[in-house]
Amino acid sequence: MSEEFSNKVAVVTGGSRGIGREIALEFARSSAQTVIVSSSADNLASAAKTIAAAGLAPLTIAADLRTLEGCQRVFDDVRDRFNRCDTLICSAGATRAGNFTELPDQAWIDGYALKFFGCVRLCRLFWPLLKAAQGSIVNIGGGAARSPGADFSIGASVNAAMGNFSKALSQLGKRDGVNVNVIHPGATETERFYQLLEQRSKASGKSVEQLKQEATAKDGLRRLGKPTDIAALALFLCSQKAQHIQGTAIAVDGGSTFGYY
Repeated sequence: MSEEFSNKVAVVTGGSRGIGREIALEFARSSAQTVIVSSSADNLASAAKTIAAAGLAPLTIAADLRTLEGCQRVFDDVRDRFNRCDTLICSAGATRAGNFTELPDQAWIDGYALKFFGCVRLCRLFWPLLKAAQGSIVNIGGGAARSPGADFSIGASVNAAMGNFSKALSQLGKRDGVNVNVIHPGATETERFYQLLEQRSKASGKSVEQLKQEATAKDGLRRLGKPTDIAALALFLCSQKAQHIQGTAIAVDGGSTFGYY
């Protein structure tokens, strides 16, 4: 077990499932005190058992990150318990897929409220602690930010907004000593991935299995991504070895993004 993150606090939103849970596990294995945040107390309890088996038991916080009050609660709990934050991972967010003309206004509002505004508010609230710790922020976006599709217009625009916000924030990070970077996962096998396939199946008329096969075949990928692929990079970006990586957005998608940027 690595000791690099010993006595450090890593806050992971969306930390009860999928990519967020795997990131929290990686930090726990590296001796960090993790804080996992989710709207589901049941999911948090299940994830806490898994993470505690790998390292220190996490602090769990059930909060609605779509609201300022929910974000404030997360910050207050971390400040009161630890009075420090070395790493903030914003991985919460579940935007809907579907035909553009059939996506209601509320789906757009919810998509931005959780993934984008939740990220913005938490970065703002935690910034003084991150500055004091000379810490790191890693925001988990998505490959659609660079390769948008007609059936994922909400996710594509939210992820692009998160990437642009993170780039802007990294300029402040250069001054204050906080590294800010983005990971854009491609198709990654999580519960969320299969929820999206169900939504896309309804929009396109194709079967879930057909869409799953297309997710690799159309880009010539060897396999779908795994949460561990993203977690490994997140840990590295928050390590001493990555101190000179600032304001970048890195795809973990097996090469499915065609554009250079």
